[in-house]
Order: sequence, then C-alpha cells, then structure tokens
Amino acid sequence: MSTRKLILSAILCGLAIVLAGGFKLIQVANEDVTVELLSLGTSQTLSEMTVAVEKMEQTTLATVVTVTMTGVDGSNATEGWRLLADGKVLGPSTVPEGAGVPCDTTTADVVVRCVVGFAPTKGSVTVAYLRAGEQSQWATK
Repeated sequence: MSTRKLILSAILCGLAIVLAGGFKLIQVANEDVTVELLSLGTSQTLSEMTVAVEKMEQTTLATVVTVTMTGVDGSNATEGWRLLADGKVLGPSTVPEGAGVPCDTTTADVVVRCVVGFAPTKGSVTVAYLRAGEQSQWATK
C-alpha cells in the first residue's frame, strides 16, 4: 500500500471520528435531565435495597440523618449514603453519642431504622443514596 493511500485513510478515519463526536455532543446537548427530589419519609427501591430518609437534624456536632433500610442480608448500611451541603459532597462519619442507633448491617426481611452521621453543616441539605449505579435523593421542601 502506498504512503498516499495510508495518509488519505488516516484523514478519512479522523474525519469520521470528529463527525461522530460532534453528533454525540448534539445528542447530549438536547437531552433533558431531571432530578427527582423525594420528600422525607418516601421510600425508594434501588437494586434490591428499599431505603427512605425519615428525618434530618443539623446540630453543631453533626448532621444526623435517620433512615430505614431493607432488602439485602449483611450489607453495610452506611455504604452508599452521601450528603450534599455547602456545595460539597460529604461521606458518612461517626454518629454523636445519644443521636440514635448508628447504622450497621441490613437484613432482607426486617426493616432497619438507624442513623447515619455526617460532618456538621449549615443551610439546606440533600441526602443521596447510591446503589448499583442508581441514585435517589431526599430533601426537605
């Protein structure tokens, strides 16, 4: 194969890649994305886990979120919880003494009610739960 044919083939391949990328950008730009914020107490099933945020309390020591969970035996109950506050995404931290029963593990047939602790926050907060590539979010309205 001659050098000219190789150069022409490379140019055509590059042009095809640029056109495909432009087409994908147009698709993404026209796609409407909606985020559903659930009310406190509303349960949601993600994969096999059913979860709900029952209450959120902000104190000077921590932000404490009371949750209910069921659906999977032996899963770490704090894994997957996130808090969006002050423009940051926070992972769980320790639960202050007397704030409630800290989350441990879940069961498939018994609803577990426990608390997940986060760093202290101010202002409005949104709690998210992520599992198996799915996410649900709760906020006070």
